[in-house]
Amino acid sequence: MPTPELTGRILTAAIEAIDGDERPGQTEMAAEVAHTIQDGEHLLVQAGTGTGKSLGYLAPALAALSENPEGRVVIATATLALQAQLATKDIPAAVAACEQVTGKVIKHAVVKGRSNYACLLRVRESGGVEQDALVPDPAATTAAGAEVVALRTWAEEQATDGGLADRDDAPSHGPQSWAQVSVPVRECLGAQRCPFGSECFVEASRDRARQSQLVVTNHALLAIDALHGGTALPEYDAAVIDEAHELVARVTGAASVELSPQQVERVAKRCLTWLTDETGLAFLDAADTLQLGLDDAEVGRVLDPDAGMVDAFRSVRDAARKATSGLGGGEEDADRRQAQAAAQEVFDIAERMAGLSELDVIWVSESERFGRQANCAPLTVAGLLRSKIFDEHPVVLTSATLRIGGDFAAVAASVGLEGKDPAPWRGIDVGSPFDYRRQGILYVARHLPPPHRDGISPEVLAEIAELVWAAGGRTLGLFASQRAAETAAVHCRIQIPGRTILCQGDAHLAELTRAFVADDEASLFGTLSLWQGIDVPGDTCRLVIIDKIPFPRPDDPLMQARQRAVAEAGGNGFMAVAATHAGLLLAQGSGRLIRTLTDRGVVAVLDPRLVTARYGNYLRASMPDFWMTTDSETAIASLRRLGADKP
Repeated sequence: MPTPELTGRILTAAIEAIDGDERPGQTEMAAEVAHTIQDGEHLLVQAGTGTGKSLGYLAPALAALSENPEGRVVIATATLALQAQLATKDIPAAVAACEQVTGKVIKHAVVKGRSNYACLLRVRESGGVEQDALVPDPAATTAAGAEVVALRTWAEEQATDGGLADRDDAPSHGPQSWAQVSVPVRECLGAQRCPFGSECFVEASRDRARQSQLVVTNHALLAIDALHGGTALPEYDAAVIDEAHELVARVTGAASVELSPQQVERVAKRCLTWLTDETGLAFLDAADTLQLGLDDAEVGRVLDPDAGMVDAFRSVRDAARKATSGLGGGEEDADRRQAQAAAQEVFDIAERMAGLSELDVIWVSESERFGRQANCAPLTVAGLLRSKIFDEHPVVLTSATLRIGGDFAAVAASVGLEGKDPAPWRGIDVGSPFDYRRQGILYVARHLPPPHRDGISPEVLAEIAELVWAAGGRTLGLFASQRAAETAAVHCRIQIPGRTILCQGDAHLAELTRAFVADDEASLFGTLSLWQGIDVPGDTCRLVIIDKIPFPRPDDPLMQARQRAVAEAGGNGFMAVAATHAGLLLAQGSGRLIRTLTDRGVVAVLDPRLVTARYGNYLRASMPDFWMTTDSETAIASLRRLGADKP
């Protein structure tokens, strides 16, 4: 088992290998993680930006594995970016340090979901006939066709060279092209039945994982492994969940399903070749029945078992069941077996929705692009996480934002560690190398009117323009809606004509981010993906604007259902769900400001409720410990001084 001395020696060697600096928080974290792996008590670690938390958990994990050659530790991340960083930078450095200290080499592997790898059956036997349906524009069809050809050539090269045909390593392509060379999970024939099973890239990746002691995966695959009885990952002794503030959302997504008329019709048409006319027509008609049910239903949660929407689910279920049965027997026909799997998936989804289980939330949603569809998500994933992960392994949860409202209770409850039968856990905050009170100011615009449903107010728009002017651009605007972001961008372009105002939706987000970084005086306005998914250190960002407290939408059926469930159990649904959600996003959004030891700036929250409402203290306790003011002149003067200090 890992000893503090061995963990410390590996950590020191790894820090030296990357020319880094030893940080007290990182050292404390490493010791606590070592204790968790050894004694089994779950650990929640808040490690602020700049702490170096990756090495903080890798050093003790490698120390444990070096002393237990049969052991295995799984590391799960939320984003592909961190997964890639671990696989290409942090883990190689830590493994080399472990070898230097112990003389032992720890094998490691990355495991992703099935659709992230090319499928040789699709590569070699697909005729490409689906492309015209997917890309109706002739020019786009030609471009997509060229991408598919390049992808197939690359996949064959990977098969020859012993590669894994990982999508991240593929030639440039779009999602439609990738769909031509990959296979959804449910449509995979399995290695035993697939004619190319012996060469399967997914199986090769799983085999590498089984031969490795350190396995890196993502939250969604960790959830799939839990949902399906350990079929996606090899057995492991301990887990480290990085970016843990996103775990519940990612697991919820993995356990959620959707059903649309377009989906049912597409699957039905795919099955027609092997079905009787009666069965095929009934399957097609089920798509129309679902459309009628959706058209007649109200947008929102479905609760009445006698509602027409539920009858529509039953119709789809019955038609899909007959189609699945009618597709049986074609063991030698791969296309037929895949069509059967697609029909089975429609059946499973429709049956789940028709059941209206109290453990699920079923609702109708509507979008301009796709119209109406039915959705199903678990009311909570705490039970799944508790029974399938936390009860079976010691787990470390780590993130820069886990202390919501000032403590770890909300996160612990969301993953099943709190409740009627609490599990042993402890939470520590190892701090941050940043001096937030010296480096940043939290300005709350107490004088502005509270937000309202009619959109962003003229007073808020005027405040935004004045702040951006004072900052000389260099602003990241985080808005509760795309409409608000666009309105603010238009206003600032008019009021500050000499500044570049970029807005999410004008181009791909990666392109906008590059433009934001390249132009020191540009500003970037956007919504949720900017709250958590952008890292812009340095003088590019000296002002972060948050237009309103990011509570969940009041018409969000899943959040409403979760609040109601907490209230019915005797708790405070608003604080447990809505305020916790807002606190997490405020922590993430305000954390965009200070990314290095030399960063300076202002976080401006233009929602007075942060200081006037009773829940304001709870929300502010979730944010970095900035020096706070409600005086606009103080904030503006500070921004102007920052500008004067720059060349």
